[in-house]
Amino acid sequence: MAKNQAAAAETAPPSNKRKQLILICIGLAALLLSAGGVAYALLANKGDSAAAVDQEPVKLPALYQPLEPAFTVNYAHGGRQRYMQANVVLMGRDPEAMAALAEHSPLIRNRLVMLFSSAEFESLMTAEGKEALREQATLAVQELMEQELGKPVIESVLFTNLVLQ
Repeated sequence: MAKNQAAAAETAPPSNKRKQLILICIGLAALLLSAGGVAYALLANKGDSAAAVDQEPVKLPALYQPLEPAFTVNYAHGGRQRYMQANVVLMGRDPEAMAALAEHSPLIRNRLVMLFSSAEFESLMTAEGKEALREQATLAVQELMEQELGKPVIESVLFTNLVLQ
């Protein structure tokens, strides 16, 4: 009987060792798979963010060019003389194009004087009317610069002061 117990004891540990070896192998495989997944996720996100940065254009700081002197336009409204005085600033982002814009200042001023004088004085008394005039001025200057320089150059026409009297 002692021999049977000794033989059973000798055979039992190898099966326990096999189970332990199998569990250790499974644990290592799980560890390697999870480490590989984490590494892939980190590298894939880094590549995506670099691609996203490449796709978004770098936005240059805004450059402002005032049109001096202020625009003064007269209107006949309700049998009386009315006036509008507007200080105008052009906003763009390309330094070279903004420098070229200065050369066309007389042309821009002429276009804006014609636009301002064609506006209805009554509509200019509302915030919506002023905003509509600003948008029309932006489109007019962009169209003019497209003809002269081949690109719109400015993003917006801004009124820094607008007085109606």
